[in-house]
Amino acid sequence: MIDPTVHVRLARPSRDLAAAERFYVDGLGLDVLWQTTERVPGKHDLLMVGPKDGAWHFELTRDPEHPLEPTPTVDDLFVLYLGAPADASLIDRLTASGGTRVPAHNPYWDEHGVTVADPDGYRLVLSSRTWG
Repeated sequence: MIDPTVHVRLARPSRDLAAAERFYVDGLGLDVLWQTTERVPGKHDLLMVGPKDGAWHFELTRDPEHPLEPTPTVDDLFVLYLGAPADASLIDRLTASGGTRVPAHNPYWDEHGVTVADPDGYRLVLSSRTWG
């Protein structure tokens, strides 16, 4: 059995870590937890974002020597359960920070939230529902 308080890291490749930082930090309001762009041969550039003192974070990576092209699908979702409709100013910040509001592939998410694609095309859902 996995302890429900275990920390979680989600890792994804990114074309542009500066663009990802604008979206997730300036737009969504997450904190930069760790960042490196030292261009050390054999090492990845990293951007870790998440809520300060949270139990989860994103690790966005870019290998400058062998960059990977992100390949998100319409079902690669990062869902935040807000418990209320997303504030219009949050959606405006996300789109001003490089995001694109998109219709959800699954109509459930349009009924219960807003979907915004990040600069790499991965989808963030701001759900008006709660979890649990």
